Amino acid sequence: MASTADIRNGLCIKFNHDIYKIIEFLHVKPGKGPAFVRTKLKSLTNGKVLDNTFSAGHKIDVVRVETHTFQYLYAEGNDFHFMNTETYEQITLNKDVLDAPDLLKEGTNVMVQINTETDLPLAVDMPASIVLEVTYAEPGVKGNTATNATKPAKVETGASINVPLFINEGDKIKIDTATGKYMERV
Repeated sequence: MASTADIRNGLCIKFNHDIYKIIEFLHVKPGKGPAFVRTKLKSLTNGKVLDNTFSAGHKIDVVRVETHTFQYLYAEGNDFHFMNTETYEQITLNKDVLDAPDLLKEGTNVMVQINTETDLPLAVDMPASIVLEVTYAEPGVKGNTATNATKPAKVETGASINVPLFINEGDKIKIDTATGKYMERV
């Protein structure tokens, strides 16, 4: 058992008969009354996000997890296939477990968190950014550069990303996997 002082981003806990991952937290010490911790929790079974407030000193049940590097192999419908880079063991995960499945390129390494009690995969941590090639983009119109104008572009994984007007087909762009937004041209 741990307490609210041990809360940190990425910590997996048992809460309301489910396993949640802490996405955000904030320790609050108001001028009047006891301290508390405001958290944003993401369910690892169904992907729902909920806000919860724990009082200071509240006991939380921590789930022990191990992190392993897996390589994304291919997708088959809603199932995504991954291979452990150390043991070459393959696992299949549902699309709902992934944060940004439309940005996964074959051969990409991801970190998979595995529950040590049940040996079941809990969450997939994508790399912070990924480089993808633009397969389709409308040509930019000259004179539309007074503001930060963007246009939709398709990348090699099939995802649609808003990019600046100077991006053309064949360009490689870096995308932030957390927000799914364009970062820079590579």
